[in-house]
Amino acid sequence: MAVYTEVSFDEAAAFLSALNLGQLQSLKGTANGIENTNYFVNTDQGEYVLTLFERLTFEQLPYYLHLMKHLAAHGVAVPDPAPDAKGNIVHRLKGKPAAVVNKLRGHSELAPTAAHCAAVGEALARLHLAGLDYPRKQPNLRGLAWWNETVPVVLPRLEPAQRTLILGELAYQNHVAAASGYRSLPRGPVHADLFRDNVMFEDGQLTGFFDFYFAGCDAFLFDIGVCLNDWCIDLASGAQDTPRANAFMAAYQCVRPLTAQERSLLPALQRAAALRFWISRLWDFHLPREAAVLKAHDPGHFERVLRAQLLQPYQL
Repeated sequence: MAVYTEVSFDEAAAFLSALNLGQLQSLKGTANGIENTNYFVNTDQGEYVLTLFERLTFEQLPYYLHLMKHLAAHGVAVPDPAPDAKGNIVHRLKGKPAAVVNKLRGHSELAPTAAHCAAVGEALARLHLAGLDYPRKQPNLRGLAWWNETVPVVLPRLEPAQRTLILGELAYQNHVAAASGYRSLPRGPVHADLFRDNVMFEDGQLTGFFDFYFAGCDAFLFDIGVCLNDWCIDLASGAQDTPRANAFMAAYQCVRPLTAQERSLLPALQRAAALRFWISRLWDFHLPREAAVLKAHDPGHFERVLRAQLLQPYQL
Protein backbone atom coordinates (compact mmCIF):
# COMPACT_ATOMS: atom_id res chain seq x y z
CA MET A 1 0.00 0.00 0.00
CA ALA A 2 1.07 3.59 -0.64
CA VAL A 3 -0.37 6.95 -1.61
CA TYR A 4 0.30 7.99 -5.20
CA THR A 5 -3.01 9.76 -5.80
CA GLU A 6 -4.19 12.06 -3.03
CA VAL A 7 -7.91 12.04 -2.27
CA SER A 8 -9.44 14.82 -0.18
CA PHE A 9 -11.87 14.22 2.65
CA ASP A 10 -14.73 15.75 0.64
CA GLU A 11 -13.93 13.65 -2.45
CA ALA A 12 -13.87 10.46 -0.38
CA ALA A 13 -17.06 11.42 1.44
CA ALA A 14 -18.97 11.92 -1.81
CA PHE A 15 -17.60 8.68 -3.24
CA LEU A 16 -18.58 6.58 -0.22
CA SER A 17 -21.99 8.20 0.01
CA ALA A 18 -22.67 7.25 -3.62
CA LEU A 19 -21.91 3.63 -2.69
CA ASN A 20 -24.38 3.86 0.21
CA LEU A 21 -21.62 3.20 2.75
CA GLY A 22 -22.58 5.99 5.12
CA GLN A 23 -21.15 9.29 6.24
CA LEU A 24 -17.35 9.54 6.25
CA GLN A 25 -15.82 10.08 9.69
CA SER A 26 -12.09 9.60 9.08
CA LEU A 27 -9.70 9.12 6.15
CA LYS A 28 -6.08 7.95 6.52
CA GLY A 29 -3.55 7.10 3.80
CA THR A 30 -1.43 4.01 4.40
CA ALA A 31 2.29 3.49 3.74
CA ASN A 32 2.57 -0.31 3.52
CA GLY A 33 3.24 -1.95 0.16
CA ILE A 34 4.07 -0.33 -3.14
CA GLU A 35 1.47 -0.93 -5.85
CA ASN A 36 -1.72 1.04 -5.21
CA THR A 37 -3.08 4.07 -3.39
CA ASN A 38 -4.83 2.93 -0.21
CA TYR A 39 -6.83 4.70 2.47
CA PHE A 40 -8.37 3.36 5.65
CA VAL A 41 -11.82 4.95 5.97
CA ASN A 42 -14.32 4.94 8.81
CA THR A 43 -17.97 5.80 8.28
CA ASP A 44 -20.99 5.66 10.54
CA GLN A 45 -21.68 2.23 9.01
CA GLY A 46 -18.27 0.56 9.41
CA GLU A 47 -14.58 0.38 8.55
CA TYR A 48 -13.42 0.04 4.94
CA VAL A 49 -10.37 0.16 2.69
CA LEU A 50 -10.52 2.49 -0.32
CA THR A 51 -8.10 1.55 -3.10
CA LEU A 52 -7.18 3.47 -6.25
CA PHE A 53 -5.34 1.26 -8.72
CA GLU A 54 -2.19 2.77 -10.18
CA ARG A 55 -1.18 -0.02 -12.58
CA LEU A 56 -4.16 -2.31 -12.99
CA THR A 57 -6.68 -1.22 -15.62
CA PHE A 58 -10.48 -1.17 -15.76
CA GLU A 59 -10.24 -4.25 -18.00
CA GLN A 60 -7.98 -6.19 -15.61
CA LEU A 61 -9.71 -5.41 -12.31
CA PRO A 62 -12.84 -7.57 -12.68
CA TYR A 63 -10.69 -10.70 -12.39
CA TYR A 64 -9.43 -9.73 -8.92
CA LEU A 65 -12.60 -8.25 -7.48
CA HIS A 66 -14.91 -10.99 -8.72
CA LEU A 67 -12.43 -13.59 -7.43
CA MET A 68 -12.84 -12.06 -3.98
CA LYS A 69 -16.63 -12.18 -4.40
CA HIS A 70 -16.40 -15.83 -5.49
CA LEU A 71 -14.19 -16.84 -2.56
CA ALA A 72 -16.39 -15.00 -0.05
CA ALA A 73 -19.45 -16.82 -1.44
CA HIS A 74 -17.59 -20.13 -0.90
CA GLY A 75 -16.90 -19.36 2.76
CA VAL A 76 -13.32 -18.15 2.43
CA ALA A 77 -12.61 -15.19 4.74
CA VAL A 78 -11.71 -12.38 2.34
CA PRO A 79 -12.85 -8.74 1.92
CA ASP A 80 -16.06 -8.32 -0.07
CA PRO A 81 -16.04 -5.49 -2.68
CA ALA A 82 -18.87 -2.96 -2.26
CA PRO A 83 -21.21 -2.57 -5.26
CA ASP A 84 -22.88 0.56 -6.54
CA ALA A 85 -26.62 0.84 -7.18
CA LYS A 86 -26.23 -1.07 -10.45
CA GLY A 87 -24.20 -3.88 -8.88
CA ASN A 88 -20.84 -2.76 -10.32
CA ILE A 89 -17.82 -3.37 -8.08
CA VAL A 90 -15.22 -1.59 -10.24
CA HIS A 91 -15.60 2.17 -9.69
CA ARG A 92 -13.87 5.37 -10.85
CA LEU A 93 -12.27 8.00 -8.58
CA LYS A 94 -9.89 10.77 -9.65
CA GLY A 95 -9.98 9.25 -13.14
CA LYS A 96 -8.60 5.92 -11.89
CA PRO A 97 -10.11 2.50 -11.20
CA ALA A 98 -11.19 2.21 -7.58
CA ALA A 99 -12.77 -0.26 -5.17
CA VAL A 100 -13.97 -0.30 -1.58
CA VAL A 101 -13.86 -3.41 0.58
CA ASN A 102 -14.73 -4.09 4.21
CA LYS A 103 -11.75 -3.91 6.57
CA LEU A 104 -10.98 -7.26 8.18
CA ARG A 105 -10.97 -7.53 11.97
CA GLY A 106 -7.79 -7.89 13.98
CA HIS A 107 -4.15 -7.33 13.16
CA SER A 108 -1.25 -8.92 11.30
CA GLU A 109 0.97 -11.40 13.15
CA LEU A 110 4.45 -10.22 12.19
CA ALA A 111 6.18 -12.76 14.47
CA PRO A 112 4.15 -15.90 13.69
CA THR A 113 4.27 -19.10 15.67
CA ALA A 114 3.77 -22.60 14.30
CA ALA A 115 0.07 -22.27 15.21
CA HIS A 116 -0.29 -19.14 13.06
CA CYS A 117 1.48 -20.88 10.18
CA ALA A 118 -0.83 -23.88 10.47
CA ALA A 119 -3.89 -21.61 10.33
CA VAL A 120 -2.56 -19.95 7.17
CA GLY A 121 -1.76 -23.31 5.58
CA GLU A 122 -5.25 -24.67 6.19
CA ALA A 123 -6.95 -21.49 4.93
CA LEU A 124 -4.74 -21.34 1.82
CA ALA A 125 -5.69 -24.91 0.88
CA ARG A 126 -9.38 -24.03 1.25
CA LEU A 127 -8.83 -20.97 -0.94
CA HIS A 128 -7.23 -23.11 -3.64
CA LEU A 129 -10.09 -25.61 -3.62
CA ALA A 130 -12.73 -22.85 -3.61
CA GLY A 131 -11.14 -21.21 -6.64
CA LEU A 132 -11.21 -24.31 -8.83
CA ASP A 133 -14.60 -23.42 -10.33
CA TYR A 134 -13.92 -19.68 -10.66
CA PRO A 135 -14.76 -19.03 -14.34
CA ARG A 136 -12.55 -16.00 -15.11
CA LYS A 137 -9.02 -16.65 -16.37
CA GLN A 138 -5.90 -14.53 -16.07
CA PRO A 139 -2.25 -15.57 -15.84
CA ASN A 140 0.02 -14.57 -13.00
CA LEU A 141 1.18 -11.21 -14.37
CA ARG A 142 4.35 -11.36 -12.26
CA GLY A 143 5.22 -14.86 -13.44
CA LEU A 144 8.05 -16.24 -15.57
CA ALA A 145 7.41 -14.02 -18.61
CA TRP A 146 7.71 -10.91 -16.42
CA TRP A 147 10.90 -12.23 -14.80
CA ASN A 148 12.47 -12.73 -18.23
CA GLU A 149 11.52 -9.18 -19.23
CA THR A 150 12.62 -7.51 -15.99
CA VAL A 151 15.94 -9.16 -15.15
CA PRO A 152 17.76 -7.46 -18.08
CA VAL A 153 16.47 -4.09 -16.80
CA VAL A 154 17.81 -4.50 -13.26
CA LEU A 155 20.95 -6.46 -14.18
CA PRO A 156 23.22 -3.40 -14.73
CA ARG A 157 22.51 -2.30 -11.15
CA LEU A 158 23.77 -5.53 -9.56
CA GLU A 159 27.18 -6.61 -8.29
CA PRO A 160 28.94 -9.41 -10.23
CA ALA A 161 28.02 -12.10 -7.68
CA GLN A 162 24.38 -10.99 -7.75
CA ARG A 163 24.33 -11.04 -11.56
CA THR A 164 25.67 -14.58 -11.57
CA LEU A 165 23.05 -15.70 -9.06
CA ILE A 166 20.05 -14.07 -10.71
CA LEU A 167 20.95 -15.21 -14.24
CA GLY A 168 21.64 -18.75 -13.07
CA GLU A 169 18.36 -18.96 -11.17
CA LEU A 170 16.39 -17.48 -14.05
CA ALA A 171 17.88 -20.07 -16.42
CA TYR A 172 16.99 -22.82 -13.94
CA GLN A 173 13.38 -21.62 -13.62
CA ASN A 174 12.98 -21.50 -17.40
CA HIS A 175 14.26 -25.08 -17.50
CA VAL A 176 11.80 -26.19 -14.78
CA ALA A 177 8.86 -24.47 -16.48
CA ALA A 178 9.61 -26.21 -19.80
CA ALA A 179 9.42 -29.71 -18.29
CA SER A 180 6.31 -31.89 -18.43
CA GLY A 181 6.31 -32.36 -14.66
CA TYR A 182 5.82 -28.65 -14.10
CA ARG A 183 3.02 -28.46 -16.66
CA SER A 184 1.18 -31.26 -14.84
CA LEU A 185 1.08 -29.42 -11.50
CA PRO A 186 -2.39 -28.66 -10.08
CA ARG A 187 -3.23 -25.04 -10.75
CA GLY A 188 -5.93 -22.40 -10.49
CA PRO A 189 -6.34 -18.96 -8.90
CA VAL A 190 -3.53 -18.17 -6.46
CA HIS A 191 -3.09 -15.22 -4.11
CA ALA A 192 0.62 -14.96 -5.06
CA ASP A 193 1.40 -12.34 -2.37
CA LEU A 194 0.27 -13.93 0.91
CA PHE A 195 2.81 -12.32 3.24
CA ARG A 196 2.42 -11.84 6.98
CA ASP A 197 0.99 -8.36 6.50
CA ASN A 198 -1.75 -9.63 4.17
CA VAL A 199 -3.38 -11.88 6.77
CA MET A 200 -5.37 -10.83 9.84
CA PHE A 201 -5.78 -12.54 13.20
CA GLU A 202 -7.99 -11.72 16.16
CA ASP A 203 -7.64 -13.48 19.53
CA GLY A 204 -5.40 -16.06 17.88
CA GLN A 205 -7.94 -16.89 15.15
CA LEU A 206 -7.36 -16.17 11.47
CA THR A 207 -9.98 -13.65 10.30
CA GLY A 208 -9.04 -13.38 6.64
CA PHE A 209 -6.70 -12.83 3.70
CA PHE A 210 -6.59 -9.55 1.79
CA ASP A 211 -4.71 -7.69 -0.99
CA PHE A 212 -5.54 -9.98 -3.92
CA TYR A 213 -4.17 -7.63 -6.58
CA PHE A 214 -1.31 -9.92 -7.60
CA ALA A 215 -3.63 -12.94 -7.95
CA GLY A 216 -3.73 -14.99 -11.14
CA CYS A 217 -3.85 -18.53 -12.45
CA ASP A 218 -0.67 -20.40 -11.56
CA ALA A 219 0.54 -23.59 -9.91
CA PHE A 220 -0.80 -23.90 -6.36
CA LEU A 221 2.74 -24.90 -5.42
CA PHE A 222 3.96 -21.38 -6.26
CA ASP A 223 1.50 -19.96 -3.71
CA ILE A 224 2.82 -22.45 -1.15
CA GLY A 225 6.37 -21.36 -1.92
CA VAL A 226 5.48 -17.69 -1.37
CA CYS A 227 4.04 -18.52 2.05
CA LEU A 228 6.92 -20.76 3.13
CA ASN A 229 9.34 -17.99 2.16
CA ASP A 230 7.68 -15.45 4.44
CA TRP A 231 5.74 -17.17 7.22
CA CYS A 232 8.27 -19.93 7.84
CA ILE A 233 11.71 -18.28 7.70
CA ASP A 234 14.08 -16.47 10.00
CA LEU A 235 13.84 -12.89 8.76
CA ALA A 236 17.43 -11.99 9.62
CA SER A 237 19.11 -14.85 7.75
CA GLY A 238 16.44 -15.99 5.29
CA ALA A 239 16.86 -19.58 6.53
CA GLN A 240 13.86 -21.90 6.75
CA ASP A 241 12.31 -22.41 10.18
CA THR A 242 11.56 -26.12 9.89
CA PRO A 243 9.00 -26.44 12.74
CA ARG A 244 6.92 -23.59 11.30
CA ALA A 245 7.27 -24.95 7.76
CA ASN A 246 6.20 -28.42 8.90
CA ALA A 247 3.17 -26.97 10.71
CA PHE A 248 2.15 -25.00 7.62
CA MET A 249 2.52 -27.98 5.27
CA ALA A 250 0.79 -30.46 7.58
CA ALA A 251 -2.25 -28.18 7.92
CA TYR A 252 -2.36 -27.48 4.18
CA GLN A 253 -2.22 -31.19 3.33
CA CYS A 254 -5.02 -32.03 5.75
CA VAL A 255 -7.26 -30.10 3.34
CA ARG A 256 -5.52 -30.68 -0.01
CA PRO A 257 -2.77 -33.33 -0.05
CA LEU A 258 0.08 -32.62 -2.44
CA THR A 259 0.60 -34.84 -5.46
CA ALA A 260 3.85 -36.75 -5.90
CA GLN A 261 4.92 -34.25 -8.57
CA GLU A 262 4.24 -31.35 -6.22
CA ARG A 263 6.31 -32.92 -3.48
CA SER A 264 9.17 -33.37 -5.94
CA LEU A 265 9.05 -29.79 -7.24
CA LEU A 266 8.45 -27.98 -3.95
CA PRO A 267 12.12 -26.87 -3.57
CA ALA A 268 12.15 -25.56 -7.16
CA LEU A 269 8.93 -23.57 -6.69
CA GLN A 270 10.18 -22.16 -3.40
CA ARG A 271 13.21 -20.88 -5.29
CA ALA A 272 10.87 -19.50 -7.95
CA ALA A 273 8.93 -17.57 -5.31
CA ALA A 274 12.14 -16.14 -3.85
CA LEU A 275 13.35 -15.12 -7.30
CA ARG A 276 10.04 -13.43 -8.13
CA PHE A 277 10.16 -11.17 -5.08
CA TRP A 278 13.87 -10.47 -5.41
CA ILE A 279 13.27 -9.26 -8.96
CA SER A 280 10.22 -7.16 -8.08
CA ARG A 281 11.95 -5.54 -5.11
CA LEU A 282 14.98 -4.74 -7.27
CA TRP A 283 12.62 -3.19 -9.81
CA ASP A 284 10.81 -1.09 -7.21
CA PHE A 285 14.02 -0.09 -5.43
CA HIS A 286 15.98 1.01 -8.48
CA LEU A 287 13.08 2.32 -10.58
CA PRO A 288 10.75 3.83 -7.97
CA ARG A 289 7.55 5.75 -8.64
CA GLU A 290 6.81 8.98 -6.83
CA ALA A 291 4.37 8.66 -3.96
CA ALA A 292 3.14 10.95 -1.21
CA VAL A 293 3.56 8.06 1.23
CA LEU A 294 5.79 5.11 0.37
CA LYS A 295 7.60 2.47 2.39
CA ALA A 296 10.34 0.80 0.35
CA HIS A 297 11.25 -2.89 0.75
CA ASP A 298 14.80 -4.22 0.98
CA PRO A 299 15.58 -6.22 -2.20
CA GLY A 300 18.47 -7.94 -0.43
CA HIS A 301 16.06 -9.86 1.79
CA PHE A 302 14.93 -12.25 -0.94
CA GLU A 303 18.46 -12.59 -2.25
CA ARG A 304 19.29 -14.00 1.20
CA VAL A 305 16.20 -16.26 1.10
CA LEU A 306 17.22 -17.63 -2.30
CA ARG A 307 20.81 -18.25 -1.22
CA ALA A 308 19.60 -20.03 1.93
CA GLN A 309 17.40 -22.33 -0.16
CA LEU A 310 20.27 -23.17 -2.49
CA LEU A 311 22.37 -24.15 0.52
CA GLN A 312 19.66 -26.13 2.33
CA PRO A 313 16.40 -26.83 0.46
CA TYR A 314 13.32 -27.53 2.56
CA GLN A 315 12.20 -31.15 2.41
CA LEU A 316 8.78 -32.39 3.43
